[in-house]
Amino acid sequence: MDYLQIRQSPKLSGEVAISGAKNVALPLLALSLLSDKPVKISNLPNVTDVKTLTKLLEHLGANITTIDSHSLEVTCEQIIHTRAIYDIVRKMRASILVLGPLLTRFRTCEVSLPGGCAIGARPVDLHLKALEKMGAQIHIQGGYIIAHAPKGLKGTDILFDKISVTGSENIIMAAALAQGKTRIINAAKEPEVVQLCEILHKSGIEIEGIGSNELLIRGSDGILPTFVPFSVIPDRIEAGTYLCAGAITNSSITLKGVLCTHLKAILDKLEEIGFSFEVQESDKQEDVQNLRILSAKKFNPFEIVTTEYPGFPTDMQAQFMALATQCEGVSVIEERLFENRFMHVSELQRLGADIKLTNNIAKISGKRELFGASVMATDLRASSALVLAGLVAQGETQVHRIYHLDRGYEALEQKFLGLGADITRLKE
Repeated sequence: MDYLQIRQSPKLSGEVAISGAKNVALPLLALSLLSDKPVKISNLPNVTDVKTLTKLLEHLGANITTIDSHSLEVTCEQIIHTRAIYDIVRKMRASILVLGPLLTRFRTCEVSLPGGCAIGARPVDLHLKALEKMGAQIHIQGGYIIAHAPKGLKGTDILFDKISVTGSENIIMAAALAQGKTRIINAAKEPEVVQLCEILHKSGIEIEGIGSNELLIRGSDGILPTFVPFSVIPDRIEAGTYLCAGAITNSSITLKGVLCTHLKAILDKLEEIGFSFEVQESDKQEDVQNLRILSAKKFNPFEIVTTEYPGFPTDMQAQFMALATQCEGVSVIEERLFENRFMHVSELQRLGADIKLTNNIAKISGKRELFGASVMATDLRASSALVLAGLVAQGETQVHRIYHLDRGYEALEQKFLGLGADITRLKE
């Protein structure tokens, strides 16, 4: 098993290229199940989660051709069965995204209950209740979701009791081939959901309200779409993580290939702390930018409440907690989305962080000198927070169980090395 050895780094400098968004790549790979024609996807991040979902598609019968390290062609013309097995699904919760496409196209499927990061209850009840309302017959048996819709799914009004990104994505894909109109109320507005809708819309599926919390989808009644080639949008969480790396070391670094509109909540909070930015248009792509974070004269304390997009993302609270250890005064982080997403607190405390935890609220006393120690990653984003803390901790920090990091960050140590960090991947 690999681990990262990090020594206190001098100020970082240089440029880092931002990869395609893992949380977009996964639903877009699942989207290929809706078509029997080749689907070309580019700017895929080279991370474990993408490889896991690719393996699942191949197991179902998809033919996958590698174009280059970040591009694939997926053809789901001859799906041999519709059972998503436990051995693959257990590795990643997002595997549940094959449920909607399989059921709406083939009218029957079995999908193992998913695994993934242990950051709290993320039940699939929302997905199942919505599909049942669309006419599916669903029961749980032997750890599998067994779903049938012998007459096909039918459009209806779906009201989500709670905003769910994967729930919205699953039902959007299910509605694409359904009979009639599906109205999704309280839909997620995240960029991941928006790109999924835009690609479906360009393929001929009529969708109204893209980017809002109410979507109206006119299903194709089983007619399979043909997708034009598309490219995965930049990863706003990876971008936010490198912005925090620049911030915690008070360095000026440049992020290449970001969408600043997707980073507004993160940039607003960093400005509140004391940082400023320069934005330049990318010379490679019209709709993306290069973003430079500039060093700050003072690190102000801050308060964060995690919430759905366009609010502050839960996937960034761990990184900002690491940053809070270097700010003046007391910073406060309230986690409202996942009840177990403070498991990194005890690991940051091992490095010397002063964090008081009360239920879902963490208070971080700043300007603390951190000291290197052996720490253990507990989930994907917590792992990156420990890396950030290791950049400023005296001595040597060892971050173990970094397979969590590999699920969502492409070439993390190489990118940090390119910025001047003292970081090495080693074997246990």
